[in-house]
Amino acid sequence: MASLASLCKRRGFIFPSSEIYGGINACWDYGPLGVTLKNNIKRLWWQSMTQWRDDIEGIDAAILMHPKVWEASGHIQNFTDPLVDCKTCKGRFREDQMAESRCPKKPSKTPKECGGELMPARKFNLMFKTHMGPVEEEGSVCYLRPETAQGIFVNFLNVMAPARQKVPFGIAQIGKSFRNEISPGNFIFRSREFEQMEMQFFVKPGTDAVWFERWRTARLAWHKALGLAPAKLSYHDHGPDELAHYAKAATDIYFEFPFGAKELEGIHNRGDYDLKQHMQFSGKDLSVFEEATKERYVPWVVETAVGADRLTLAVLCNAYAEEEVKPGDMRTVLKFHPAIAPIQAAVLPLVNRDGMPERAREIVQALRREFRIFFDDGGAIGRRYRRMDEAGTPFCITVDGDTLAGENAGTVTLRERDSMAQSRIPIDALGEALRSRSLFEPPAV
Repeated sequence: MASLASLCKRRGFIFPSSEIYGGINACWDYGPLGVTLKNNIKRLWWQSMTQWRDDIEGIDAAILMHPKVWEASGHIQNFTDPLVDCKTCKGRFREDQMAESRCPKKPSKTPKECGGELMPARKFNLMFKTHMGPVEEEGSVCYLRPETAQGIFVNFLNVMAPARQKVPFGIAQIGKSFRNEISPGNFIFRSREFEQMEMQFFVKPGTDAVWFERWRTARLAWHKALGLAPAKLSYHDHGPDELAHYAKAATDIYFEFPFGAKELEGIHNRGDYDLKQHMQFSGKDLSVFEEATKERYVPWVVETAVGADRLTLAVLCNAYAEEEVKPGDMRTVLKFHPAIAPIQAAVLPLVNRDGMPERAREIVQALRREFRIFFDDGGAIGRRYRRMDEAGTPFCITVDGDTLAGENAGTVTLRERDSMAQSRIPIDALGEALRSRSLFEPPAV
């Protein structure tokens, strides 16, 4: 993780937030390569959920919502973690994560091993509280949302009618959420400000188990299609003592991070809890009428929820490799799927003379409307290849003397990142070559 975090800063993926002021705990800024990588992941998720299906609609709900929303959802009462204070070191820890935590004064020891005086656990609400309007008073209290799902539930009928959808159908959203985590950490795995990609699929009661299994299978297949190693992915089915208060069934997709197997995505059968709660607290009827059977019912919900930041970290961990090219020659490489790589291809003139830079820039202009292209003419060609390997660039296009004259005129060298194999290819075939090698094939649901 230390090597990966160092690479992320050096190559412009992720930086500590407000670093020139010493940083702020568990908050991160995405640099040029990092924001592009995360946006590419979000784009593929959005396309898979909404563009390539006709039964899921997208929304973008507000971060600030009516306080009653969080009362109805149970967050004000139940969205808590057990907090333990240490009177000796003044540290604060989650009671259920004491074995993974470290004492601030004795980092080699856990809070239970360091000899400090631990206070009894108390409940700590994870929601950030603020005030809306010019006066800070009880009636102006509101919250930064701790999840994006409630914005979907309160807009259920607003989406269904104009989109001309009928149950079963889903609503998808990508957006920021905020949790005042007691023990954030492991780089961007757990932070206080993060992005979620959530989809709530509304189904007829009695069909929920079938849809739960379909989405459970489909989401694992999607992560594999993204390039995550199948051996690092697994299911964790929740037992009765693990289920959230609203859940009828739940499965987590785990990924093997360097710090252990942890939750990557959750698939939950939420029953009719959410819609019924909002019906009770708002007084609005959120049931649907089915013409074919003349039935009226409150839909049940199957949820898929994945953190964009956590998935970005999984992609980075999965892609990171240190390889010995030949004895004594090591390279660091990020083996991203070409569909999500921040730079899909780099165009490199072999030398800065004889018209090669000019021809290379012409190729850049021809390709960059469709692909993410980078031009680099600084340093030896081998060093430039290594820079592109560290950035995760799948393909390098080299313009050399043969490109401009001779029997190979009009061709370039195409180098593939993972194998480092090079082949000669006509310039006018570059678009199709990159296109065919960058396909993302989403699984069917």
